Amino acid sequence: MNDWFEAEQRVERAHQLAESRRWSEALEELDAALEINPSNGGWLAHRGYVLDQLERFDDAIHAYRASARLEPGDVDVLVALGVDLARLGRGAEAVDVLEEASRLSPDLEPAYCYRILAYTDLGAHERAEEMFYLAQQIREDCPHCFFHMGGSLAARGLYDRAIYCWSRTLDIDPSYPGVKHAIAEAHREQGNLDRAREYYLAEVRQDPGNIDLLFDIAELEHEAGFTAKAVAKLRQIVELEPEYGQAHFTLGELLLELGEPTEALAALRSAADLEPDLPRLHLRLGQALMAVSDLIQAERHLAAASAAEPADENALLLWGNCLLRLQKTERAADRFRRVLALEAGCPEAHHNLGVCHFLQGNYDAGLEHMLRAIELDPNDPVAMHKAVLVLMHMRRWTEARAMIDRALGLEPNDAALRELRDHFWRYRVRSVGRRIADWARSLRRTEGS
Repeated sequence: MNDWFEAEQRVERAHQLAESRRWSEALEELDAALEINPSNGGWLAHRGYVLDQLERFDDAIHAYRASARLEPGDVDVLVALGVDLARLGRGAEAVDVLEEASRLSPDLEPAYCYRILAYTDLGAHERAEEMFYLAQQIREDCPHCFFHMGGSLAARGLYDRAIYCWSRTLDIDPSYPGVKHAIAEAHREQGNLDRAREYYLAEVRQDPGNIDLLFDIAELEHEAGFTAKAVAKLRQIVELEPEYGQAHFTLGELLLELGEPTEALAALRSAADLEPDLPRLHLRLGQALMAVSDLIQAERHLAAASAAEPADENALLLWGNCLLRLQKTERAADRFRRVLALEAGCPEAHHNLGVCHFLQGNYDAGLEHMLRAIELDPNDPVAMHKAVLVLMHMRRWTEARAMIDRALGLEPNDAALRELRDHFWRYRVRSVGRRIADWARSLRRTEGS
């Protein structure tokens, strides 16, 4: 008798602790009570509720299932179970449970409301809409229904209608969590970045400690072309949450974009310490290390990036460029050929493969690739400059002079091109002079024989 009394006392304390939002302590009291009486469905349901507050949704599902087995007619438990199943993406199970709740209580609006969420997860959007209209017949002002329906519409790219539904959620409940964030995301998908920023900031005011939300704002600033603002926001995030590896990584990417490789490298190394398996991490580390001229370490990371993503043209290009700077021209040329096997029209790969051939003395092959690069990118004066030098070396003077004029048409103030033009005739005369001298020497040898 004392054990039963103790169990009831513990459950009473659990209720009091839950009212004070002391969830972990409430759970301890409930667990102690259930050790004494494990067959009390109400206590198991309360345990599920407390676990929900602790965001231990898998454990909550087990508690609700146990409660439902003991009290199969409790529709509130079935709805709570269905909500958690839908929340974890187990849509088919959620539909089954919520259909059972509707069978037991046909006018139970939440049983329809949360099936919108479950059917959205399953991609059954017509069924989601059907549940929405059934729920509306019971209750017209349910904020959850409009929020879930907005999610279904957004999943189909129907952003204007989704924004309307989420706006109705706000009309009903101005503090509804996450809805301003959802509206911001929809505006962002439509390219309405100013409107998106407005709703992101409104959500931040409501939930200032939401690090993921701050990260979304940083991404938005970058998309809007405000990279320095995005960097400032990311610095704020890593200060608030030093263990946020993705934020360190994105900070490193943006610092590379701003031309600050030393700081970028520090951020990327922090990301590697926290989340070594982040996509593109080796690629960006290699890029940053190249920028600070640590080519040996850069080559190691770029090799790892290409091994992870063999079809990544950017990784192959950077790897080839790194090898070229290390004067490993044959290996570099192999990487550029791999790029061209993936994308035959890549001007940079043709350009750099041309350079490899030039360094190896294969001028005809190199010139073929350089001219192809110019054909693919007619506005590249650097490739034209290199082509001019090789054409002059091959004594193809007419083509060389035409290429100089073409390059200067793009970059009339380029000092190297102007110098090349100014010395063009000197190079040609010098070449003609050498040929005359060679001819005279040959003639003297002939006369003396």
